[in-house]
Amino acid sequence: MAESLKEKPYTARGTDAPWYSGWDISDVERERFRQTSLASGAAKARAMRGECDVPKLPIPTPRLDPYTLMPKLRSNGLSALSLFSGGGGLDIGFDRAGYKHTASYDILPMVEGLLKTARPRWKVFAGDAGDVTQIDWKPYRGKVDVVHGGPPCQPFSHGGSRRGAADVRDMIPELVRAVREARPRAFVCENVSGLATKKFEDYVQQTIFEPLKSRYRIQMITLEAADFGVPQRRKRVLFVGFADKEAADRFQAPRPTHTTGQTTDGLLRTMGAREALGLPDIGFDGLAPTIRSGWTGPRNTTSVVNSATSANTWAQLRIWPNGVAANRVAASAFVAKNGDFRLSIEDCMVLQGFPADWPFEAPVYKALGLIGNSVSPPMGYAVARAVAVALGKSKPISTPSAKRERAS
Repeated sequence: MAESLKEKPYTARGTDAPWYSGWDISDVERERFRQTSLASGAAKARAMRGECDVPKLPIPTPRLDPYTLMPKLRSNGLSALSLFSGGGGLDIGFDRAGYKHTASYDILPMVEGLLKTARPRWKVFAGDAGDVTQIDWKPYRGKVDVVHGGPPCQPFSHGGSRRGAADVRDMIPELVRAVREARPRAFVCENVSGLATKKFEDYVQQTIFEPLKSRYRIQMITLEAADFGVPQRRKRVLFVGFADKEAADRFQAPRPTHTTGQTTDGLLRTMGAREALGLPDIGFDGLAPTIRSGWTGPRNTTSVVNSATSANTWAQLRIWPNGVAANRVAASAFVAKNGDFRLSIEDCMVLQGFPADWPFEAPVYKALGLIGNSVSPPMGYAVARAVAVALGKSKPISTPSAKRERAS
């Protein structure tokens, strides 16, 4: 995180952060972690000097182009305003679905460089200028059709201790305030699926539904990224609201376009992680576990593992998820001791559904922070299309199964 953000409680990092809870481990365990870290750093340094402990692996060519999961649609005449833009997952999805980009807001200064490099014509407010807690949204009233955003998920995720409203990083009330002030025709709020559990039932009712029910009709839906061709298990909850009753009645949660099982009903096949990355066939493949943000916890990390279960899945895939490399060349040189394929930033982009030309850059932990915190772009695209259909600005999305239902 940038130094200019240290005074922001919801972006604070390190052991002095108000939400920090330290590990209860012994001095012996702490020293073992320290020695492991030192050994890994030394091995990486040797690899970068060309002194590989294990022979280099060939650099694969990905078989999945995420752009094919979200074909560019012509303009639908709708405009979208983005909050908590981060790596641009929802921004990409809405852009590819034919929306006009109004502006993006994010507290992280690095977001401006990323999004402006990717889309020079976009209007981006970042750092202090992107602090949503300080913005008056009323000037956007009548000028924006859809407000969308994925507020920080840590208050509702296991990695963030699930403190909900008691967590200073809870920014859902700020998105609600933006909707109330800007009064768009529709809004989309995305977060981790944990927000849809019974633990946060009262929070959802009091923080989202109650403040907006006088103007918006809201649906809560849960989507899985793999249902839209993303080679990763990533379930998310979305709240979609419409000011117009007819639009709300027309809205339908996006239907899956892909399947991980047999391709029936015209659904396409979601690639496994190895196939998507262009890795050799080892007789086993499957979806990647949910990619963890590099900013999970009080310290930055270059690991994308979020649980013991996910670590086992990565091991079955013969993919090394710890110490993600800056690029594929570096990953090829720094082979894991067990010979597994080491992930790079570019590989994590593929697994998250980001197009190859999206300009994430090192340091690795910052790139992984943006990637892991983002909405998977193809999922954002599916939601954006469904919202446009409900607003009467796009034709209904047809699948063979949908056609059969209408015929019957």
